[in-house]
Amino acid sequence: MRKITATTTAALLAGAGATALATPAMADNHEATVSVLHAVPGLTVDVYVNGEETVPDFEPGTLTDPLMLPEGSYDVAVYADGDDPESAEPAISAEGLEVPAGANITLAAHLAEDGTPMLSAFVNDTSTLDAGQARLTVRHAAAAPAVDVRAGGSPVIEGLTNPNEEVLNLDAGTVSADVVLAGTEDVVIGPADLDLAEGTNTIVYAWGSAEEGTLDLAVQTIDGLHGDPGGVPSGLGGAATSTGVLTVLLMAGAAGAVLAGSRLVRREVA
Repeated sequence: MRKITATTTAALLAGAGATALATPAMADNHEATVSVLHAVPGLTVDVYVNGEETVPDFEPGTLTDPLMLPEGSYDVAVYADGDDPESAEPAISAEGLEVPAGANITLAAHLAEDGTPMLSAFVNDTSTLDAGQARLTVRHAAAAPAVDVRAGGSPVIEGLTNPNEEVLNLDAGTVSADVVLAGTEDVVIGPADLDLAEGTNTIVYAWGSAEEGTLDLAVQTIDGLHGDPGGVPSGLGGAATSTGVLTVLLMAGAAGAVLAGSRLVRREVA
C-alpha cells in the first residue's frame, strides 16, 4: 500500500478562507460545510479524523452528506477497511488541515491521470445566482486523458484535464452535450440531456480509470443559491451511474470552483 501525505492540501484550505465562495446559509460563522467523496476504485476504507474513526466501511463511489465542522486544524488518516491504526500505515494522510470558517468544501480521494491515488480539496462555489440561473461544475477526477465538452457539436470547453474543473453559470433548464477526446471527434460520453434547476450548483465528478474500465460518475447538488438567506446548501450523496449523468459530468466541463476540504480523506492502495 502506498502512503500519500496531502501536504499541499493545507495550503489549499488556508487559501479557501479568502475566496468569497462561502454561502450565507452556514449554521454560524465559525463552522464550515464539508463533504467527502471516495473516488478511488477497488478499496473500502476507514477514515479517521484527529485519531477517531469517523467514517467506517467507506466504499468507492460514495459521497457523504454535508457535515458542519468547527473551524480549526484537523489530522486525517485513511486506512484499508479493518486495518488497525496502531500497527498499520495509512493509505493516505493529511496533517494540520486548516478548515476555514464559512467555506463549503468537498474533499475527494481519486486517481491522477496516470492512475496514482491522490487527494484533492475542492471549494464549492456557493455564490448567489441571478433569478432563472443555475450553476454547473465539472471536475475531472479520473485516470483518463484530456477531453473537450461540446454543445450542439461545437466545443465549449477544451482540454479539461485531471484534476481541474470548469464552472458555468447558465439559464436553468435542460442542456444537451457530449464529450470527446481533446482535439478529436471521438465521442466518449453522450450526447445526453441534463436538467439544471434554478438556484443550484450541480457538481459532477468523473472518476475511476479509463484503462481499467472503471470510469464512473458521482453527482453532488448544492441548492439555496437564490440569494435567500433561508436557503440551505445540501449534498446529495451517492454515485449516479447512468450514462446520461456521466455525460453531464464531462459536459459540465464548464464549472469553476477551486479545491479545498477537510473531513474525510479517502485513499486507495496500489
